[in-house]
Amino acid sequence: MVKPVVIVVGADKGGVGKTTVSRTLLDYFNVNNVQTRAFDTESPRGTLKRFYPAITEIVDMTTTADQMKIFDTLNSGLSVTVIDARAGLLSTALASLRDIGFLDSARSGQITFAVFHILGSSIASLDEIAETATFMAGAKYYLVKNFINDTQFFQWDQSTYNSYFHRIKHATELTIPKLNEMAYEQVEVASVPFVDFVANKGRNDEPANNSFVLRGYVRHWLANVWSEFDRINLTELAGAKSATRSGEK
Repeated sequence: MVKPVVIVVGADKGGVGKTTVSRTLLDYFNVNNVQTRAFDTESPRGTLKRFYPAITEIVDMTTTADQMKIFDTLNSGLSVTVIDARAGLLSTALASLRDIGFLDSARSGQITFAVFHILGSSIASLDEIAETATFMAGAKYYLVKNFINDTQFFQWDQSTYNSYFHRIKHATELTIPKLNEMAYEQVEVASVPFVDFVANKGRNDEPANNSFVLRGYVRHWLANVWSEFDRINLTELAGAKSATRSGEK
């Protein structure tokens, strides 16, 4: 039996592009032929589900019933479970995983567990790192600087930045570059995955009429994001091999 892989994408503040990162992960696994399911914890509305309705379920991760929907079904046959944690609930979600014994299972090697912690630009994010790190024994911990909102990260005090980042063992930094604003907006309007926008497909796989220029911006940006995922061997984490992707850049 393939060992389950659980990836939590979260932050303890909103507006840092958390769901954007979740979307790039789902696209990445899709093109690498990794069977994936997703849980959108922005209950009851949902954001991730708008882009991936076929593989995404909206849940309230603070309730026992919905925790069971996620973690009692890890051996469903799908390789990867991506959980898009609601803004402000990353620490709470990790505490719940500790309480149900999930983190112990990860430490013992029964489950592969990874956290993509999307950082904000304030000192509060540095405090989030310190708090989140206490849960990371046995997990892959990725600190993600997401420039999708043109954020400037801690440039005011490099020594403070270094004091937090360098003292956390086994943490890996990732950088998500900025995407052209008009291109990002048009993908939002289309409500399709980034890969479908690039392929000029609509929500029901029908031909679309997306701008050639904007598709090019998204293609180039997505290739750069995926090169970061390749750098950390994300497909190997999921027990798969990286596919050859033509025409990305």
